[in-house]
Amino acid sequence: MENKNKKILVLGVSLLVTFVIYTILVRFVDVQMIGPRESSVGFATLNGYIHNLIVANMSLYTITDWLGLGPIAVALGFAILGLVQLIKRQSLRKVDHDILALGVFYIVVIVVYFLFEIVVINYRPILIDGYLEASYPSSTTMLVMCVMPTTAIALKVRIKNTILKRYVNISITTFTAFMIIARLLSGVHWITDIIGGIILCAGLVITYYAIKNILTKNTNSIC
Repeated sequence: MENKNKKILVLGVSLLVTFVIYTILVRFVDVQMIGPRESSVGFATLNGYIHNLIVANMSLYTITDWLGLGPIAVALGFAILGLVQLIKRQSLRKVDHDILALGVFYIVVIVVYFLFEIVVINYRPILIDGYLEASYPSSTTMLVMCVMPTTAIALKVRIKNTILKRYVNISITTFTAFMIIARLLSGVHWITDIIGGIILCAGLVITYYAIKNILTKNTNSIC
């Protein structure tokens, strides 16, 4: 099991390295001013082609924005659970280790989000309320792909009923897929923004999963 977790960790870190390389390519390869107000976009030929196939759908944009409150509520729910455990057990060490790991994971995701708000790789293919907004990586893709899979991981050990667990996993998978596809079809992101978000989140979630398993095993061994 230890070797398996190490292999999973290597996969997660490899995806994060891939994201860094991919981001550099997006920033410097085939850069053209095809965005609103002549904003520059990498992989312009690909992005322009895909964007021209998609008609901007502000209804989908609004729907996915509102549905994005769901993952935020879930994250807050786990944060409250951790706080309640801390108050009741009166020790940070007695809080469920996977909840602590999840809290650290959320902090990392928030830091990455703000990093790309400051370091803008490219802007959206359309103006939002007349303004250029940072578009890489897709923040909605990040939110959904980081929160929902880790929610499934956290619920796996808390839901004992096999049938209920299966339906929860199916619901999470369906919701995640819908949000990513709908966000792409809304036309408010370049295709490279979506791909970047997927690679980044896959790397973060897999790395989190491996580290959580390693820490949990080590803690159990000490106990």
